[in-house]
Amino acid sequence: MNWNYYGNAAAVALLRSHISTGSLRQAYLFCGPSGVGRRTLALRFAQALNCLNPPQAGEHCGTCRACKLLAEMRHPDLEIVAAEQRGGVLRVEQIRELQHHLSLAPYEGRFRIALLLRFEEANLNAQNALLKTLEEPPPKVLILITAEDSESLLPTIVSRCEILRLRPMATQLLAQTLIEEQAAEASLATQIARLAAGRAGIALRLLHDPDERQKQYQIIADHLHLLSSSYLDRFALAERFAKEMTKAELVPMLESWLSFWRDVTLCTYADQQPLTYPTFHESIATIATQIGTEQCLQILMQLRQTLEILQGNANLRLVLEVLFLNLPRLSLPQSLLQSAWKDIQR
Repeated sequence: MNWNYYGNAAAVALLRSHISTGSLRQAYLFCGPSGVGRRTLALRFAQALNCLNPPQAGEHCGTCRACKLLAEMRHPDLEIVAAEQRGGVLRVEQIRELQHHLSLAPYEGRFRIALLLRFEEANLNAQNALLKTLEEPPPKVLILITAEDSESLLPTIVSRCEILRLRPMATQLLAQTLIEEQAAEASLATQIARLAAGRAGIALRLLHDPDERQKQYQIIADHLHLLSSSYLDRFALAERFAKEMTKAELVPMLESWLSFWRDVTLCTYADQQPLTYPTFHESIATIATQIGTEQCLQILMQLRQTLEILQGNANLRLVLEVLFLNLPRLSLPQSLLQSAWKDIQR
C-alpha cells in the first residue's frame, strides 16, 4: 500500500512504521517545494492514525467516516491553521486559539491533530507560541507542520520535530504514474510531468484542469512579449503586477520563467534533453542565437535571487522593476509571437 500517494516512498514507509510500531513522535515537519504533496501526505498520515477500520496497522481504509472527513479536512479532531491567504502572515492569535482547542480531549478519533500549513508564513511571535506547545504537548495530540524548508523556521521548533524532506519525482516516473494511475494519454502525461517539474500535486491539477495548463503557456507567451518590450513598458508592467498580484501569485510565474530560461540555456549548449516548454521551441531557439550561455546563466541567477527576495518583506514594485530591467531586450519577430499564441490555443 502507498496510501494513494505519489512519490516519496521512504517518507510513507517511515510514517507507516511509526504507527505500526507505536513509536509516534509528538510533531512532524513536512518540508519540500509547493505542490510536492506536503499537505496530502500529512492528511494521509492523519487518516492512518484515526481510521475506524484500518486494514492493518499503519494503513487506512479510505471509506470510513473518519477517512472521508479527514480527506475533506472536516474532521472534528482536525485543527487547521494557516495564513488567511497564500503569501500572507500566520499570526500569534491563531496559535493561541489552536492551543485552546488542543487542550480538549479528542471527540471521535484516537488523536487530536493540528495541521499547520505553510508555517514559513508564521511570524516570530507565532513560532515562539507554538514552541511552548511543542515543549509541553498535551496528551493524545499530534502536530503536523508543512513548510518550504526547515531553515525558514526557528531551530528550536525544527529540533522538536521528525523531519520529512519531500522531493519531486523524476519526470519520467511521474509521467508513467499519470498514465497508469490516472489513465492519462502518454504525450500529455509527459508534457504535464515536465511542466510540474516532478511535483505530483501540481501535475494532478494540470491534468484535471485544462485551464491551468493554458495558464502555464499564457505565462510564457506574456514573458516573450515582455522580452521584446521597451523599458518604459517594463516599468508600467512592474507597476501593474505590484498592484494586481500577490507574492503567492508572482512566485509560480517566476518559477515558470525559470523553467523557460533553463530551456534556453540547454539550447545554447545544444543539449538534447527534453524541454519543459517544447511548444515554444522556435522562440527558445531564436533567443538562444541572440544571447550566449553566460548571459542565460546570469538570468537564471537573477530569477533565483528574486524568488529568494520575495520570501521576505520586499517592495514588490521595486523588486519587479529591477528584474524586468535586467532581463535582455530581444528582437523577436512578430510572426514568432503570433505562432506561439496559435500553438497555445490548440
